[in-house]
Amino acid sequence: MIIALEAASTDLSVALAHPDGTPIADDGWTSGQRQSAELLPRLLELLSRTGRSLREATAVAVGIGPGSFTGLRVGVALGKGLSLSLARPIVGVPSLGAWLTAHAAATVALARAGSREAYLLSRGEPSPRIVDRDELAALLDGARVVAPVELAAALGLAGTESPRAASAVALMAAERLVADPGGDDLRTLEPIYVRAPRGVSEEGEGLVRWL
Repeated sequence: MIIALEAASTDLSVALAHPDGTPIADDGWTSGQRQSAELLPRLLELLSRTGRSLREATAVAVGIGPGSFTGLRVGVALGKGLSLSLARPIVGVPSLGAWLTAHAAATVALARAGSREAYLLSRGEPSPRIVDRDELAALLDGARVVAPVELAAALGLAGTESPRAASAVALMAAERLVADPGGDDLRTLEPIYVRAPRGVSEEGEGLVRWL
């Protein structure tokens, strides 16, 4: 059984899937920046509802962004904790790709990148890019969009689909595990930030000196 977590936005989801990625059950909800308080309890409730236990896990899959800095840290930290404690492989899955997999009719996935910016991934593109909100109207003309509820409201987007993508994260992880049963390196797996979070410099500040 694959345990899957997707917390790259305020639209969160958790899922359970068979080792081949076939869904068992999932749960999705919109959170008011309470990922750290809600993600694990929702997973445990899903396990209880389906009569499953953590020990049945064969792997852990987690969405790794880009998206919400807080959500990604919480999701990846929980995924790593489960992987370490259960001694199961972990697989990081790009979140926007999973959103598009989960919503087959969508052609564009959007995640918040700042007060005036969004991460945009068009179907078929290899990686997301950062766009200013003033550019979105032209870029999204005629597109079917999957985007978090709060971002769609902030940008005034109508007719978007809300990402509930943990089952897609599980499916994409299952495909990866066929080729690489060991999954990702637990020590080095990190979220995809695309750029440093606000207030964090990308430049080194010199040598570290131990006192």
